[in-house]
Amino acid sequence: MGIGLIGRKIGMTRIFTENGDSLPVTVIDVSNNRVTQIKKNVTDGYFAVQLTFGKRKATRVNKSEKGHFSKAGVEAGSIAKEFRIQTEEILDQIQYGKIIECNIFKVGQKVDISGVTIGKGYAGTIKLHNFSSNRASHGNSKAHNKPGSIGMAQDPGRVFPGKRMSGHMGNVKRTVQNIEILRVDNERNVLLVKGAIPGSKGGDVIVRPSIKIKK
Repeated sequence: MGIGLIGRKIGMTRIFTENGDSLPVTVIDVSNNRVTQIKKNVTDGYFAVQLTFGKRKATRVNKSEKGHFSKAGVEAGSIAKEFRIQTEEILDQIQYGKIIECNIFKVGQKVDISGVTIGKGYAGTIKLHNFSSNRASHGNSKAHNKPGSIGMAQDPGRVFPGKRMSGHMGNVKRTVQNIEILRVDNERNVLLVKGAIPGSKGGDVIVRPSIKIKK
């Protein structure tokens, strides 16, 4: 495990390779990732680096958070994330308040990206679980899109937990693995990754080195 970055999904576009192939990419803003805490094995029992990203109004920061950010000498961020580290050698190169830039990643590197998927509200079983609808005629009356039987008779007389039924769709944390970095813009502190990632435009995402490298 290594240091990752907190970013914000800007949107999607495409880039062209030297061969003329069109590749879909997602643009991620990872600027101004600042170190707020350094954890070591002696004091905390493990090695880690905490980063913060974004901005927050002073009126939205409570007293304990103000002390935490002021101790590191950084501006209060909208999100904070901790990244575990295997060895202490990396921590020796990091100081409180240091800005971690996007050049810690390289073109062609595989990363895991976590985010909150787009919320789609209340959905039925056909949309949520890919159920098939019932027949449209031949005696079917007002049961075209119903899920069917959900329980049994008197024994056991209940619906078992985990039964796939209607409910909230989306708005859950998801991680996509082994996403390839196609470009690293050091001037703008922007990453261009291949394909789509979870979340809507403006959503916060976590970018970290892949833990399962595909050969």
